[in-house]
Amino acid sequence: MRQVLIVGGGASGLAAGIAAAREGAQVTILEHMDRVGKKILSTGNGRCNMTNLSLKAEHYRCSQRGFPMKVLDRFSVWDTLTFFEELGVLTKSRNGYIYPNSEQASAVLDALRLETERLGVQVVLSCHIQSLKRLGKGLFEARTDQGVFRGDRLILAAGSKAAPVTGSDGSGYELAKGFGHRIIEPLPALVQLRCQGAFLKQLAGIRCEAVVKLKCGDKILAADKGELQLTDYGVSGIPTFQISRFASVALYEGRKVSVVLDLLPSKSMEETRQFLSRRARLMGYRQAGDFLTGVLNKKLAAVLLKLGKIPETLPVERISREQLNSLTLLIKQLELPVTATNPFEQAQVCCGGVDTREVRPETMESKLTPGLYLAGELLDVDGVCGGYNLQWAWSTGVLAGRCAGRMGA
Repeated sequence: MRQVLIVGGGASGLAAGIAAAREGAQVTILEHMDRVGKKILSTGNGRCNMTNLSLKAEHYRCSQRGFPMKVLDRFSVWDTLTFFEELGVLTKSRNGYIYPNSEQASAVLDALRLETERLGVQVVLSCHIQSLKRLGKGLFEARTDQGVFRGDRLILAAGSKAAPVTGSDGSGYELAKGFGHRIIEPLPALVQLRCQGAFLKQLAGIRCEAVVKLKCGDKILAADKGELQLTDYGVSGIPTFQISRFASVALYEGRKVSVVLDLLPSKSMEETRQFLSRRARLMGYRQAGDFLTGVLNKKLAAVLLKLGKIPETLPVERISREQLNSLTLLIKQLELPVTATNPFEQAQVCCGGVDTREVRPETMESKLTPGLYLAGELLDVDGVCGGYNLQWAWSTGVLAGRCAGRMGA
């Protein structure tokens, strides 16, 4: 019987364990936390956005373009839905975003855990790796604080450095390096951005629809639209998360970047200019402090007026054309220099990781060490928000598990 060792009991590790056991292998999962799948519980704000019906190359970032889809074509979103249906999880779609019908992430984890128990997968908790090596052809050894474990195949599914409280402490990178794998510098992704601006404290807590662009010199590195959250240190919210990995890389490389906010995305620059001019003619009787009432959040409007050097007590009819043009630019192109991302503790995932050029997309097997497989966030692949990172975990875990567990493979 094939013996499979799996380091890491997160989403990809559990999927790998189930897939390997279904191939008839005897499986042991070594997990350093006191329970498996802890990170799954926090996904989708506790509701678990399991995957997404729209699965395209543009939803993933990787140093080797094309690698993610080569993997996902072999275990797709439809395969994932079938996989969880067989585990008893009824799913539902919200505009293509897939959740468990119960909207409880714990239900997804319970289904995975129950299946590992049914299949006889051995799960060793609070188990810390002391050394991991290949003894010879077809034999791996893990020395831990709970004894020595051996297997014919080894799957590394130890996660990234994001959200270390859930168990992703980056230890998997060192284990992969021990087998000769190159690690592309892991950096925070799907994370908040810290910005310059003394006025940010006045804007803390404001949410508004916006287009958020990441700018480096004259080049736009990335952009996204959605609900922006302004904080006392910078910007947050889904559109910020979507562009944050590009900010991480640029800052790591020593480049200066800024976020450019379009706070009225429903109108073009010229439409906004005409809108404000017309509004000034109609509401000339108001004071400037009330000029944007009903258009933008009052605290946000006050900051924009101050930046545009328009006194709040100034009658609207006395606002000059130059001041209106300045206000238009501030609404459509408010630029904030980015000083840093928030740390790994606040990041949902990482960009960077094991170089995918050293991994076979058909099987997730290492090209450097036969019998070694790599899965999940450990790899240099990160998805955008919307269930894409969990889909990556399911796909890589199942492929690695199937191939590692299959006799003759």
